[in-house]
Amino acid sequence: MERIRDRVAGLDVHRDSVTACARVVDVRTGEIVDDLERFSTTSAGVAKLGLWLLDHQVSTVAMEATGVYWKPVYYGLEGMFDELWVCNASHVKNVPGRKTDLADAVWLADVVAHGMVRASLVPPPLIRELRDLSRYRKTQIDARAREIQRLEKVLQDACVKLTSVTSTVWSKSSREMIEGLIAGQRNVSVLADMAKGRMRPKIAQLAEALTANWREHHSVLAARIIAHIDFLDATIHELSEQITGRAGPFAEAIERMCEIPGVQTMTAEIVIAETGGDMTKFATPAQLCAWAGVAPANHESAGKRQPAGTRPGGRWLRRALIEAAKSASKTKNSYFNAQYNRIKTRRGANRATVAVAHSILTICWHLMNDSDLHYRDLGPDHFQQRQDPQRQVDHLVRRLAELGYQATLEPTAA
Repeated sequence: MERIRDRVAGLDVHRDSVTACARVVDVRTGEIVDDLERFSTTSAGVAKLGLWLLDHQVSTVAMEATGVYWKPVYYGLEGMFDELWVCNASHVKNVPGRKTDLADAVWLADVVAHGMVRASLVPPPLIRELRDLSRYRKTQIDARAREIQRLEKVLQDACVKLTSVTSTVWSKSSREMIEGLIAGQRNVSVLADMAKGRMRPKIAQLAEALTANWREHHSVLAARIIAHIDFLDATIHELSEQITGRAGPFAEAIERMCEIPGVQTMTAEIVIAETGGDMTKFATPAQLCAWAGVAPANHESAGKRQPAGTRPGGRWLRRALIEAAKSASKTKNSYFNAQYNRIKTRRGANRATVAVAHSILTICWHLMNDSDLHYRDLGPDHFQQRQDPQRQVDHLVRRLAELGYQATLEPTAA
């Protein structure tokens, strides 16, 4: 196989050490020379690694994406070489039975030298900051949801049946009632009268639902859960402010993405944080959708194609897109609603949701690729307009014949 790079390095990265192989070609003899060395992954060790690689005049440095351990090495070497790659570990597996750190480093250098692997996307520092903040915010949102579920378990244990009357366990009215129980209030009429807004007509049902077997330990648990929810709310708010400040250069793109049904500011910020907002990294929308994991996978062997689901992709972006797709599919009189219903009848709800997510990300690619574009909904009748009217007529006549009817068609006056 033809060698396309003469001065490369492969790094086998671990938590405490990194094994490096510098592969260079002697210009006089054409002989390939491998030099192997082991370094620490501390800042001082990475600095020594960088100097060692520079001494070998390496132009391309590649490492595997090993959890989070590649990050200190990558950040320490960033900007020192023409090409600094992070490679998907599943794409550079060594031959079974020959697994050592030295062999892994040599193998990685070999596949890079022959162009057998591609670099993964590593965004610039600003986007990495956005990515870390947005991912942590999502974990806090998930933790908040779990705390609300725990509060519901406490209420059910105390025979408080709020959710049998209200749509959610966590609202202003529900919180005030729970805090009343924590404070020792046991008069169900007083508790039910704390209802606000649309809950006021349900006071009689609330009084029945609040007739409880509330004990002291329920007060302790509910109070700590409410305090934790308040803490998580403050954390989410602070993280959102930090993300908004750092996403300033993309404010206009975020605003245009929010025109898409189902896409809110938080979703648009995740799209920016995960993709980097630079669509030059993705030549086509199809490439972006495949990278995000919302495109169909292929599995063909011996001429037979098997169902393969979707391609593996970034779980953070995929999850945000799926959530947006579920919301968009419920938007009445919209293209996404029509697309979802059309696919759901044939392929099921899950595939329909992924298809809507694919469409949303495709639109995002175009909006980020052209700053003059704005979202324009194609309408709920988009698919019907694309069909040939004569084919529809033939289908309906054939269907009537199958049901035992003979139809005579006459065109209506224009």
